Order: sequence, then C-alpha cells, then structure tokens
Amino acid sequence: MSNDERTFVMVKPDGVQRGLIGEITSRFEHRGLKLVGAKAIQLDRELAEEHYAEHEGKPFFEGLVDFITSAPVFAMVWEGKDATHQVRRMVGETDPAESPPGTIRGDYGLDLGRNLIHASDHEDPGSNEREIELFFDDDELLDYEQVTAEWQYE
Repeated sequence: MSNDERTFVMVKPDGVQRGLIGEITSRFEHRGLKLVGAKAIQLDRELAEEHYAEHEGKPFFEGLVDFITSAPVFAMVWEGKDATHQVRRMVGETDPAESPPGTIRGDYGLDLGRNLIHASDHEDPGSNEREIELFFDDDELLDYEQVTAEWQYE
C-alpha cells in the first residue's frame, strides 16, 4: 500500500517483567497492523542514551537510562496506514493515570515511571526512522504482503 508507514514500538522492562509482550503485541495485530521486525534485547547505556538523547540534561534523564537498561526490552517495527498515529492512540498518554481505559497504559499502567511501552512520536516524523535505525539493521526488517490487507483497507 502506498500509504503504509513503519513505526517503532518498544515494550519497556516493566512490560517484559510483567509478561505483557504477548498482550501488547496482540493488540497491534488485532488492529490490523503488520509486524515487520521484532527482537528481545538488553540495552546498554550507550544505546539508551542515544535513544533518549532529546531528554539529556533533564532531571529525569539518568533515572530513565537506568530503568531502560535494568532488564530486557522487546523492540518492534509495525507497518500500516497511518501506523504511528494509530499506535500512539492505542498506547495512551505518557502518564497512565491520564490514559483512558482501552489504551495499553490505561489498562495496564499505574505509574508514570513504569508506563510499559515506548512508541515513536507522531508529531516528529523523523523519530520513526531514527528509532528504527537505532534498533534494527535493514536485513532484520521484513517486506511481505499481509494476506488480510484486502479486508482491512479499501
């Protein structure tokens, strides 16, 4: 499809430790998005600092880096029509207390510092590509026809 875009999503250490990878992944699949890359990884400090570079110098930066490197994460790339915007709506607000029921953070999150999931910013079009390139090599991303696409898109 010509309107398909790719977006980066990461289940954070708290989501991995709580056994929510399958639940979170199934929500995106049920929405109709196509998984084109996925892997469990342990972030080192260098990658974490690069990933959160826009927050460097802020009071919460060190805690954020410490947390994201504390346990494995599950990195994914999803593809679909307006995928970034769709994913952000499904994820909910950064603060789970502000996220409505039905969103991932609204259903499973309780604390701002343990908000389960990261998704690329739909207001920053370059964030998708930057984050995908940080976590995935080109040969780790699949290009295939999703057989259900004709039932999902007009």
